[in-house]
Amino acid sequence: MSRAVRLLCLLALWFTGPWAAANDIARSDVVVLQVDGAVGPASADYLRRGLAVAQKRQAQLLVLQIDTPGGLDSSMRMMIKDILSSPVPVASFVAPGGARAASAGTFILYASHIAAMTPASTLGAATPVAIGMPGGPSPNNPAPAAGQPAPGASAPAPADTGDALSAKRVSDAAAYIRGLAQLRGRNAEWAEKAVREAVSLSAPEALQLKVVDVVATDLPDLLDKLEGRELRMGASVRRLSTREAPVVTFDEDWRSRLLSVITNPSLALLLMMAGVYGLIFEFSNPGMVAPGVVGAICLVLALFALQMLPVDYAGLALILLGIAFLVAEAFLPSFGVLGLGGLAAFAFGCVMLIDSDSPGWGIPLPLVGGLALVTAAFVLLVAGMAAKARRRPVVTGLQGLVGAAGELVEFSGGQGWALVQGEHWKVRGPVQLRVGDRVRVSRLQDGVLEVVAA
Repeated sequence: MSRAVRLLCLLALWFTGPWAAANDIARSDVVVLQVDGAVGPASADYLRRGLAVAQKRQAQLLVLQIDTPGGLDSSMRMMIKDILSSPVPVASFVAPGGARAASAGTFILYASHIAAMTPASTLGAATPVAIGMPGGPSPNNPAPAAGQPAPGASAPAPADTGDALSAKRVSDAAAYIRGLAQLRGRNAEWAEKAVREAVSLSAPEALQLKVVDVVATDLPDLLDKLEGRELRMGASVRRLSTREAPVVTFDEDWRSRLLSVITNPSLALLLMMAGVYGLIFEFSNPGMVAPGVVGAICLVLALFALQMLPVDYAGLALILLGIAFLVAEAFLPSFGVLGLGGLAAFAFGCVMLIDSDSPGWGIPLPLVGGLALVTAAFVLLVAGMAAKARRRPVVTGLQGLVGAAGELVEFSGGQGWALVQGEHWKVRGPVQLRVGDRVRVSRLQDGVLEVVAA
């Protein structure tokens, strides 16, 4: 009898196990993240923490809703690495209507377990660009395809050095997105074309060419269409049950917002200049404290932001050199040469500071010009005031007695005492001086005033 009971229990577990597992999946959450704007360090940090939350909640799916013109290559690759190593499947969803997944967004879409778009959205134009690469590929100047090479073939290297560097960058990006396409079973030929020729697709075209898996009007429609879809996660297959799954939105917290703000190149430059202004003002007027404290905080925040950005250290060196020249202009009679050189170095440094031409990561030229003028005015004003203060005669202490008038009260043989500024001082002077004569202090030596007739 006991053997029969055990057999019945095993049979019950055998038949109810899959149902129970399906119920567990049905009850598991769908975590939603939203990335709007250029892809940068804040986006990578936001996705990493979102994946950690999804894994902790044992979510069945993470939906990454994106609308981006592109962004930094380093941040994009960090996000892709996190997606590829995630135990929670990721569905990238280009939404809402009118959104785009251009450049870096296309790579992220290809790396995701599920690629989805909403009608009237676009993706593509994934050609990498960078400052200082003449002849580099662009939507209007695509890299040559060398007679439509087969996937995996590299374009012939142009003779020009700039074109060669551009070709290497494009070939690397093409191989990268081709590998992602092959991993996820998507259209690898179009992916390479998006990199080499900067082409784009609408949502219906992307679905027809098997670039994306789903076209959905909104998030509920996406979850409804993903119902029952099977995903391969490593050696196992996971079946989604998203139609009635709870949706948990993981919003950006203060850390992500702060990181997003300070890693804006323009704001990072402004913070750096505010820090430099504060320290210069503090060193020129010791004891004010507040400018030094504010300047130090701004400078630390700026350095933290810059170490997360693709900084050209030659540009940073030019900025510091320009400020040094402007400070020296206030102390040295260079007749404006140092000042003009400092302005030129500062402006060139600001333009070169961020080594990326990705959308949203350049420093506007009007900001560069405004900062150059403000910096010149501030440094010349503050440093000029400090230089004038150093040239003023000393009016306190023993050195302040030089030039003061007094009267001899005792004097004999070239030495004696005099009343200077209400005090008696030992003095030394010409032997012809007499008691009661008015004298003037010429210098101070070894604690004795040397005087002459006033």
